[in-house]
Amino acid sequence: MYLFCFFGRDLGNSNLSGDLAPELGKLEHLQYLELYKNNIQGTIPSELGNLKSLISLDLYNNNLTGNIPTSLGKLKSLVFLRLNDNRLTGSIPRELTKIPSLKVFDVSNNDLCGTIPIEGPFEHIPLENFENNSRLEGPELLGLASYDTNCN
Repeated sequence: MYLFCFFGRDLGNSNLSGDLAPELGKLEHLQYLELYKNNIQGTIPSELGNLKSLISLDLYNNNLTGNIPTSLGKLKSLVFLRLNDNRLTGSIPRELTKIPSLKVFDVSNNDLCGTIPIEGPFEHIPLENFENNSRLEGPELLGLASYDTNCN
């Protein structure tokens, strides 16, 4: 229970460093994981997809690398997903288009590739939330372009 209270608080801009532990995925009642503006590095653990009660995942302004885990698409209560200003690579997982509650999504200032989804909650996400990803292409044309183009 102590860990839940600790990680249920806003720990943004707290001068934290190190990797995100996969064990965070065991905090099943966690609603807010606010670790923005720190020096967190490494990858986003796929185990975070087990946080079924999560409403907000704010990991922006860190040094995260690797892909956005497809498992985050299981977070059906997620409203805020801010991953901007990191060093993330790969494409935007299409599993995220199946999160009906998602209102805020920001991946600007990374190194993502492929195309911008337009389905589900992405219909209303402003294009500036995808800026400064030099290999990310404009919104996909359904049925006309593969979404993972430019990712090799």
